[in-house]
Amino acid sequence: MDELTIKRFLPWVVATALFMEQLDATIVNTAVPAMAESLQVTPLSLKAIAASYVLSLAVGIPVSGWIADRYGTRKVFAAAIAVFTLSSILCGLSQNAGQMVVARILQGAGAALMTPVGRLTVIRTFEKAELLTAMNFVIIPALIGPLLGPTVGGLIVHWLSWREIFFVNVPIGIVAQWLVHRYMPDYRGESERPFDWLGLVFFGSGMALLSWLLEIFGEHQIRPELGVALFAVAMALLLAYWAHARRAAFPLLDLALFKKRTFRVSVGGGFLTRLGVGGLPFLTPLLFQVGLGLPAWESGMLMMPTAAAAMGMKFISAPILARFGYRTVLVSNTVMIGVAICLYSLVTERTPIAAVVAIGFLLGFFNSLQFTSMNSLAYADVEPAESSMAATIASSFQQISMSFGLAIGSLVAAAFLGAAPQSNPHAVIAALHGAYLTLGALTVLSSLSFWRLRKSDGASVSHAQTELA
Repeated sequence: MDELTIKRFLPWVVATALFMEQLDATIVNTAVPAMAESLQVTPLSLKAIAASYVLSLAVGIPVSGWIADRYGTRKVFAAAIAVFTLSSILCGLSQNAGQMVVARILQGAGAALMTPVGRLTVIRTFEKAELLTAMNFVIIPALIGPLLGPTVGGLIVHWLSWREIFFVNVPIGIVAQWLVHRYMPDYRGESERPFDWLGLVFFGSGMALLSWLLEIFGEHQIRPELGVALFAVAMALLLAYWAHARRAAFPLLDLALFKKRTFRVSVGGGFLTRLGVGGLPFLTPLLFQVGLGLPAWESGMLMMPTAAAAMGMKFISAPILARFGYRTVLVSNTVMIGVAICLYSLVTERTPIAAVVAIGFLLGFFNSLQFTSMNSLAYADVEPAESSMAATIASSFQQISMSFGLAIGSLVAAAFLGAAPQSNPHAVIAALHGAYLTLGALTVLSSLSFWRLRKSDGASVSHAQTELA
């Protein structure tokens, strides 16, 4: 197959698989009450279903780069889709909570390979001057999936049953599999490197424990003193990995990549920005459904403008970056995201729907530009031989930052709510307003991390004609 055809279809191949993954990650939460009733357990006991998926992701993502280098991107990506699709069927057929947990662990293992391996294939296929355009397509699922998930899940559970939310993945998985075998190139590492088993023990267990803590702590299902102790253990494991990686000849994750300024600022700044943005999928449905009293389907429809704006931005993000450069765009756009988040603090029962739609549109617009910019900048100075390692590290940090963001959003809202009952819409709205202002301010502050960029950074990707700083 010629190179032009691969470049034309590859972004759609990766986007289709990532859309399936991102949709599934949020669609399940809507069905928890119905699943609990069907499986004859309490809704809180089903928290293990979400936690098992997150744990599987936390352990699987760090090894994805090594597996892709060893066995090839096409074979690994196809296997990841197959595992994810088959485990989705097993989830839908589960007869008890134990079977569901096992199926979700398998599903998480498939998802852990999809994002970094898909990114790696795009990076190796496109020249740096073409990377921004390709990333525009790949980033859309990460923005749209979490927005559509609650809406689609609510409609399916209302009209059909909770089992069908997992079967939605089957036709998408079949299409993605066909696209992979037709258009996916097969890349392998230039040289085989031994697997870092000790690094996996340190980093994998630290990441898994930290992800699990954030998953349950946000819902206050653990005593604070125990949470602090486990957090200390997780951080000790991650510090042990850092010490190990500095000495190891072939570390699981090569932290030397952080010596590259563009990679360091993109991954580190992206981590800080997602702390504010990551709480929105938790806060916004609460504002619409509990605070404003809207039904789930109407709440979901109010999130659609955000998805539409995210898709529209992909047509103009490249010219914006080419005109202004990464530093100017990331600094100013991060501030705009913070302002857009703060605007939700003005939403009350008397706010016109058009105004709510406008806020959602602005947020989707700025979010799309932000993630496209951060994700493409990360690879501006990465050499081809380092691409699998860079994709693995970026995916690992993105996963943990999303967990942090959700936990922070939950804790901040709970702090503002205090002892007030959650059945009081006025108290809920006031608490959410305080949370939006806090997360918005945190996002604005995170823009300072992008000041470390130079005007010329990322020009190889954005075509920006800038003077050297």
